[in-house]
Amino acid sequence: MTELLDTIIAALRDLDPAIRTLIAGIGILLETSVFVGLIVPGDTIALVAALGVDGTTQFAWLVFALVAGALAGESIGFALGRWVGPRLRASRLGQRLGEDKWRLADHYLGERGGVAVFLSRFLPVLHSLIPLTAGMTGMRYRTFLKWTAAASVLWSLIVVSLGAGAAAGYEQLAGRVKGAGYIFVGAAILVLLILWALKRAFFSRERRHLESGEDAA
Repeated sequence: MTELLDTIIAALRDLDPAIRTLIAGIGILLETSVFVGLIVPGDTIALVAALGVDGTTQFAWLVFALVAGALAGESIGFALGRWVGPRLRASRLGQRLGEDKWRLADHYLGERGGVAVFLSRFLPVLHSLIPLTAGMTGMRYRTFLKWTAAASVLWSLIVVSLGAGAAAGYEQLAGRVKGAGYIFVGAAILVLLILWALKRAFFSRERRHLESGEDAA
């Protein structure tokens, strides 16, 4: 396992940093565009790219690429919502998502406004629907951009820090502990499960809150 991880990290670092950074930025653009975020694992792409970060310059460029990709993708979603949102929602693909998710996005945005745009960056499903919904509801693009830019910067810093820190921590561990690869993989899985559980718990909490608000209305 240790040898495998050594090979993976070495391969990531041997890859041209510009190519690695570009792939990550494009991955996030696709992840935050309409519906694609439900398929393309943008968080995973960003974390894998961050494992190959070597130095502050590469760290900064990767953060920049992720922020730029997120803003471009969410701006596309916002524009599509403004221009063809109702048709997308009524399309076969839009209906496959479930009308309950669309209603949740509507209510979430109406209840929290710009804060919903910010928080949706960290919530499953909603981070793909909120840009579309914001465009459909007539939110000013300047307001949307302000909130999503702040969320994208914070999210990018967290993800790149986690990936780069994990790689650096593994290298230190590998030089001191036998079986470091298994320890690292176990710790990585545990962290991912905790993050997934926190996101799901927060999403469930927000959903219950909003559904109770809908019932009261």
